[in-house]
Amino acid sequence: MPIYEFECVDCSHRTEILMKPDEIDLVVCGKCGSRNLKKLLSAHAAASSTKGFPESAADRCCGADGPPADCAGPGSCCGRN
Repeated sequence: MPIYEFECVDCSHRTEILMKPDEIDLVVCGKCGSRNLKKLLSAHAAASSTKGFPESAADRCCGADGPPADCAGPGSCCGRN
């Protein structure tokens, strides 16, 4: 599953999110909650698969609506892994 990097057009906050390509419409800014994001060009990384990883954004700790405005930051889901 790729890691995508986004920048919020409204507040300039940058965040990285591990997600499936078809989940891009679910992403919101972790700082202001805006959906006005642009996808940034990021470095490629490879990782091994892990059993038990949530199948969709709705199954992860932040849910299908993405992280709340007070999320702990990039790569985290409200401070939880």
